[in-house]
Amino acid sequence: MQTYKISINDAKKLFTQLNCDKGGINILSKKAKLHTLYIKQMHVGAANILKQDALSIGADLAVPTGVITAKEKYVDGILLGTTKHFELLARKELAQPFGLKDLAKSLKEYIKENNYKTKIMGVLNANEDSFFKDSRFCSKQASQKIESMIEDGANIIDIGAVSSRPGSLPVEPKVELERLKDIVDTIYENKYYEKVDFSIDSYEPLVIDYVLNKGFKIVNDITGLANDEVCKISASYNAQVVIMHMQNDPKVMQENPEYENIILDLDAYFKNQIQKAKSFGINDIVLDVGIGFGKTLEHNLTLLNDLEHFKHFGYELLIGASRKSMIDMITPSSIEQRLPGTLAIHLESIKNGASIIRCHDVKEHHQAIKVQEAINSIN
Repeated sequence: MQTYKISINDAKKLFTQLNCDKGGINILSKKAKLHTLYIKQMHVGAANILKQDALSIGADLAVPTGVITAKEKYVDGILLGTTKHFELLARKELAQPFGLKDLAKSLKEYIKENNYKTKIMGVLNANEDSFFKDSRFCSKQASQKIESMIEDGANIIDIGAVSSRPGSLPVEPKVELERLKDIVDTIYENKYYEKVDFSIDSYEPLVIDYVLNKGFKIVNDITGLANDEVCKISASYNAQVVIMHMQNDPKVMQENPEYENIILDLDAYFKNQIQKAKSFGINDIVLDVGIGFGKTLEHNLTLLNDLEHFKHFGYELLIGASRKSMIDMITPSSIEQRLPGTLAIHLESIKNGASIIRCHDVKEHHQAIKVQEAINSIN
């Protein structure tokens, strides 16, 4: 008899290779993946009930000392268990008091499987102050660059005319549109939108309305739908909307950003903005945690490591860490030297749940992602 350790990243494939019973594969898969879920401000009664229910099925709830004697009325906790455990608890807690019914619904959403194909969003900038000069293009160069990006494997091309790098200043909407107009018209006239989806990196209603009328399908809003007019216009065109998180604005966002708990703070933010989007009739939503937008290096690393948490909303997750300064903080490097670090972050993000990768280097990402997919297909 021989034993060796295996990766359980794709349990279903491994169980299939063993020729397990088809009905049992789904059951086994649910037992193979471990989840950790932070629960904030539980009633102490809920904590005690959930602790006992979790232990009874082989899961567990980490709680502060003193919960058993109800020392504090409300406590935080960390629930640990497999997909199967969460599935059982989602049923058990439906009949329990102290807010556990709502928790049961959250658990059900958290373990819902949403498997999206990985897409590459290539970056094309029509401004002179974008932090990476190789992503800047004028209207005359746009056609050649767009065709090149499509050939290199882009699924989406994200076009912007205003820099959002730390310290950057806003631009008048008319100036932004003037920078974009020739490129957008070229896309429309050549029907490039039939070959690839186009996204507008803007939060200005004037700009968004113009491009959506010219074949663009996605609104990439770094303000996360702060402007009601953007909501109205996006809904009228039935556009997909990227809701990104940013603390403050680009001018001051990196001046000592602070969070009580970055995962929970962003979770609450996304919950509110999703509700807002739906109230305007927007249902095609993508979430972006906003790497580098009002975050320290530790904040960014925490978000990347715990990215899977945000899958419970049921929407695609976008990550854009292309050549950002967090790489320089880890290993000193110029913007032009950060492609390896970018690929490392983005490949790890895919493993943790991201399905849209926003990047400057489409060809290199396409190759890296295809190799990653080939490795994973063996499991």
